[in-house]
Amino acid sequence: MNKKILILGAALGILAIVLGAFGAHGLEKLIDLEAQQTFETGVRYQMYHALFLLLIGSISIVTPKAKKVIFYLVFLGVIFFSGSIYGLATNSLTGFDFKQIAMITPIGGLLLILAWIVLIVNIVKTKID
Repeated sequence: MNKKILILGAALGILAIVLGAFGAHGLEKLIDLEAQQTFETGVRYQMYHALFLLLIGSISIVTPKAKKVIFYLVFLGVIFFSGSIYGLATNSLTGFDFKQIAMITPIGGLLLILAWIVLIVNIVKTKID
């Protein structure tokens, strides 16, 4: 499971860098400043959680069961949260109205929060000095 977690963390990190560059340079003339800032929020949270996965995959204090739960919560959370933010920020450029599915953004945020809660619960339950 650690290898999967590390691969997902690295992949999300690479994608965050690519999307961040695209948002800063490719979208600057296509969407307004507020939409650019919204897009950047999605990139930032994706990168935070890429680093979170790299940490989780690298430490032994977290149980394999908790790692698996965190993996899926972060994976779905980033897709729902950052993915919907990317869609909403670039809504004017597409034929699809992402505002119709905007309710998945807070669901994604909740999944990301739950991943951190799983980590806290796991640490509290672990007998460490």
